[in-house]
Amino acid sequence: MTFWDGCGEKGGVTMSEIAAPGDQFVQSLARGLAVIRAFDAEHQEMTLSEVAARTELTRATARRFLHTLVELGYMRTDGRLFTLTPLVLQLGYAYLSGQRLPELAQPFLEDLSRREGESTSMAVLDGTDIVYLARIHTRRIISVGISPGTRFPAHVTSMGRVLLAALSPAELDGYFAAASLVPLTPRTLTSRGAIEAELTRVRAQGYAVVDQELEVGLRSVAVPVLGTDGRTVAAINLALSARLDGAEDRAAEVQRLVPELRKTAAGIADAARAAGAA
Repeated sequence: MTFWDGCGEKGGVTMSEIAAPGDQFVQSLARGLAVIRAFDAEHQEMTLSEVAARTELTRATARRFLHTLVELGYMRTDGRLFTLTPLVLQLGYAYLSGQRLPELAQPFLEDLSRREGESTSMAVLDGTDIVYLARIHTRRIISVGISPGTRFPAHVTSMGRVLLAALSPAELDGYFAAASLVPLTPRTLTSRGAIEAELTRVRAQGYAVVDQELEVGLRSVAVPVLGTDGRTVAAINLALSARLDGAEDRAAEVQRLVPELRKTAAGIADAARAAGAA
């Protein structure tokens, strides 16, 4: 997946989803970005008509933006199908390269992954999604490839719930007003009440566990990374295969892993403070 990838239909952004513009708003730029963001893991190649439908632009408008992006090198076409080129990665890299936290976190995540033999990640909240800033792979236990820039709906992930639990009531209201609480598996929580109850639990215990809500067979545990002011600036997790069936075995696994995650999060926070990055 690229920096622009989403999850399912969440990947595209239509013009109707963009907030009411102010007097500094440049509509043509917004439309061009909407065209880029229409492409994701499930829509890697699209016709002009498909792009127009996903962005809610007219065919004529979509055509102009697509061909402009082709001329600029961000897109290629065979005359019928359009697809992004690797040049779009520069847009995401401009953000990632300006962030010290992923770079500082990398050795701590690598050490955690090596000790536990599991994949581990760092993410931040962006709108209604989490965005991965760092990822250490071991074995692949999720069908979708994950790399820096990958996005998932926050409510179905352990890191997302850690980040949501740190929001103010007003920020949470905004989240639920904008989020699409669609089920991704039979276990996915899809009501605001159920998710808020889980967020209350996360605040009380200081970590989040999500069991097969993002994908069947995947369980994950996450803790916050705190800034110098004590606020949550990111989250890290361990991704586990759902190999333990007994509730007691699962609880014991979580209780063993949470201190390891917290030790890693504290190490990242200390390194960020020393580098003036948190």
